[in-house]
Amino acid sequence: MLDIKFIKANPAVVRKDLERRQDKEKLPWVDEVVKKHDEWKRFKLDVDKLRHGRNLLTAEISKLHKQKKDIAAKIKEAREMAEKVEASDEKLRQLQERVDFILQRLPNILHDSVPAGKDDTENKEIRRWGTPKKPSFPLKNHGELLEQLGLADFERATKISGAGFHFLKGDFVKLELALINFAAAAIEKKGFTLIEPPLMMQRKPYEGVTDIAAFENVMYRIDEGRKDEESSYLIATSEHPIAAMLMNETLDEKELPLKFCGISNCFRREIGSHGIDTRGLFRVHQFNKVEMFVFCKPEDSWKLHEELLKNAEELLQQLKIPYRVVSVCTGDIGSVAAKKYDLEAWFPRQNNFREVVSCSNCTSYQAASLNIRYPNGKTGEKEYVHTLNSTAIATGRTMVAIIENYQNKDGTITVPDVLVPYVGKKTIGK
Repeated sequence: MLDIKFIKANPAVVRKDLERRQDKEKLPWVDEVVKKHDEWKRFKLDVDKLRHGRNLLTAEISKLHKQKKDIAAKIKEAREMAEKVEASDEKLRQLQERVDFILQRLPNILHDSVPAGKDDTENKEIRRWGTPKKPSFPLKNHGELLEQLGLADFERATKISGAGFHFLKGDFVKLELALINFAAAAIEKKGFTLIEPPLMMQRKPYEGVTDIAAFENVMYRIDEGRKDEESSYLIATSEHPIAAMLMNETLDEKELPLKFCGISNCFRREIGSHGIDTRGLFRVHQFNKVEMFVFCKPEDSWKLHEELLKNAEELLQQLKIPYRVVSVCTGDIGSVAAKKYDLEAWFPRQNNFREVVSCSNCTSYQAASLNIRYPNGKTGEKEYVHTLNSTAIATGRTMVAIIENYQNKDGTITVPDVLVPYVGKKTIGK
């Protein structure tokens, strides 16, 4: 979320950003959150004075009681004061809830370089790598091909789990493990610490990572019978538990940046609406992903954003999969990132580029909500760190890209050279 101090000091910046995002219905919230927070601060002082008076009265009653004096009037006064404190606490809680509601829903401030646009069709292409292949024979749908080769079973997975799940088999499991090990080894060599996070998070830390109200419809919620604040969720990406890992901590400036490489299952309820997504691996409810995540000082975050993008590009280059880099536009970026790149791999059967990597600089937005700070040695003040995240490899989508770019006329699949040592063979499907 945005820091309330920033909003108070820069209301015009927040309004301008909402206009860039075409999110004008939130414009009244800027003045409202400032007003409500000021009201909360004034009222909290009054409540603190009221509590102090109650404590003094309690002490006086105790003293009178020891002196065996009449305390009936004082007890009546104390009860009335307790009722006032209770009513004041409720008003204070309501003010805090409204402030928190608005702060959690005002989006991050966009970087000046984010292109304007209404949706993903207006994302700005930055560059391309590789030459998109034009197949010399009709490519088979990846889902059908995998079933024909005995490398996946979608029908039985649907029977026991519903649409959007799958059984992978034999050499194709080896290919997925190869991608995970290949990506993790490459990222670890760049100074990232490997992390296997919890696959479940409680609601409170999840609210610090993302706008859970907007994201909840694509998440798997656990403990459905409990109150919202007691619920837990299966993680949608390892970015989320890694971001929350340092919640309410003050980091050592000398240790920054902290670089982590998350390896995990990911769970999402969303699913595509057409055949290539619903019966296959491109968009599924459960998938594996290797994720990069960084905590850093604010002055380093834009350089690190480009570093994360370069790391992800190098992985696709080593796999020899053509791709393009796009800068995500204002209408497609979401509320958390200040700037986001997508890497879109070339899918020759679909004759199109499709997203396989998302790389975001979230500046201080997550850290402000999670209360993750560091002592700035120059100013002596505690400041919020910046957080960044990027996909290294999302195995499902990458494996589809491999099938389409490495499919042979006889229906077999050539294993990319960098994965051969992990898979143990150059071709699968024979």
